[in-house]
Amino acid sequence: MENLITITINDQTIKVPNDITILEAAQQIGIKIPTLCHLDLHDLKMVNKTASCRVCMVEAHGRNTLVPACVTKVWNNMIVKTDSIRAITARRMAVELLLSNHPNDCFTCAKNLECELQALAKELGIRDIKWKGKKSEYKIDESSDAIVKDPNKCIMCRRCETMCNEVQTCGILSSLNRGFDAFVGPAFNMPMKDSSCTYCGQCVAVCPTAALTEINHTRKVWRAINHPDKYVIVQTAPAIRVALGELFGMEAGTIVTGKLVTALKRIGFDSVFDTDFGADLTIIEEASELIHRIEHNGTLPMLTSCCPAWVKFIEHQFPELLDIPSTCKSPHIMFGTIAKTYLAEKMKIDPKKIVVVSVMPCIAKKAEAKRPELTKDYNDNVDIVITTRELGAMIREAGIDFANLPDSDFDRPLGETTGASIIFGTTGGVIEAALRTAYEWMTGEELNNVEFKQLRGIEGIREATVDIKDKQLRIGIAHGLGNARKILEDIRDGKSKFDAIEIMACPGGCIGGGGQPYHHGNVEIIKKRQEAIYKEDRNKKLRKSHENSEVMKLYEEYLGEPYGKKAHELLHTHYESKNRI
Repeated sequence: MENLITITINDQTIKVPNDITILEAAQQIGIKIPTLCHLDLHDLKMVNKTASCRVCMVEAHGRNTLVPACVTKVWNNMIVKTDSIRAITARRMAVELLLSNHPNDCFTCAKNLECELQALAKELGIRDIKWKGKKSEYKIDESSDAIVKDPNKCIMCRRCETMCNEVQTCGILSSLNRGFDAFVGPAFNMPMKDSSCTYCGQCVAVCPTAALTEINHTRKVWRAINHPDKYVIVQTAPAIRVALGELFGMEAGTIVTGKLVTALKRIGFDSVFDTDFGADLTIIEEASELIHRIEHNGTLPMLTSCCPAWVKFIEHQFPELLDIPSTCKSPHIMFGTIAKTYLAEKMKIDPKKIVVVSVMPCIAKKAEAKRPELTKDYNDNVDIVITTRELGAMIREAGIDFANLPDSDFDRPLGETTGASIIFGTTGGVIEAALRTAYEWMTGEELNNVEFKQLRGIEGIREATVDIKDKQLRIGIAHGLGNARKILEDIRDGKSKFDAIEIMACPGGCIGGGGQPYHHGNVEIIKKRQEAIYKEDRNKKLRKSHENSEVMKLYEEYLGEPYGKKAHELLHTHYESKNRI
């Protein structure tokens, strides 16, 4: 039984556990104490505890000074005032001081109307800046193809540092300088492109201001669409359909597939495709590779390679293990490759006139599309990548009433998809999709129950055994790079007994990607998106990738044998050891 104590907050007496903070106690009785640096990631077993913003200051009887509610533990018979003039004045002053050294460019800021500092200033009734004086002037870092770092907007909340170092274990971000000149960035304030950053975007997802944002490519897309000599193709990832609606007031997990297609056509794209086709194609290659490794004593475990952030993670952090990831390109890169070869031939369009745009839940996809080993003849297979948030902005910019759009279907050919490709959007989905195909190919028998529920869940690391014929396949699943590190260390140290492993960089997988609508660490939103992914899978007539007739026709007409010479040339890649900085 919990050890309860009695405390009083704003004249309300309650009993609470003796190991919680004032902030947590106040939340239990509906008293809001404003916070800014505080970030509760209970499901990731992590809380940002810096107490650096001093916005949550309250009066605690017996203390001469105000105390930060987010880190101060309760004690028996404690008396707290959160709404005294002293607490309110201190709170307002803390925000005013932050604003005094903050750019006044809200109208053009990437986080306008989504900025927590902006919202807090409104909530506290701040209408002017009392404190005038010098402001920080740092160079904005746009060196990478994925993330913009603007130190001028850093408020030293250090949420990004907690996410990067404690959750993702990348160790890229830390406090630089001291006092007025302090901000968070890579060591020696080196450009992001020169660091070991994986571009997972989880730092962007938790940043309360616009100190960290994605590189915006919407202008490039508009220019391409309006170019008279370009044929612009768009593809959209499976995780988009269960999150985009949130940007238009819909409940988390609302499936908006048909509305998404209609919106993309109204924006002006020449063809609208589903990256799920590329996911089905990926499974044909990945399942073939897994079977080939098993039957020919190849390197095991095989790690899925659809997530560009975790691929970059292993290149920097575990270069000695670069022989174990699958060599398959990711689904959107595969689709881009096929669009500029097979589809271009079918449609009799010069590949040089084709612009492929990917709508992704992931910021790392922006950098992935520019990797030299993923291009052909010095042409990008995917030309532009935008995030879910960027697409939402384009839909609003075009004046489209998204919530009331009718449904439309994806274009064909390359428009048929299966439920196996849809579950790519959530942790465990890629390996489950691969096993649906590998099972039938290895046994020659029909798989009646296609749902490998032992692979599902939201736990950071999961293990399962799947019986296929006379063999037991040992499967490992990890999401979040901190969990990936644990599995990779076990492999490196010889402790792993797995045959195949799926790794996703973002908590929850692609549904929790750095380019998705901000969920502020709320795992319930991730769970609703996951439930919607599985619902969409169940609603599909075809649920195994090798049942996709258009994918199999692609092999018959163009690629030849799965995992064959031409498939390797177009659909596979290689990895390189990178500096660990």
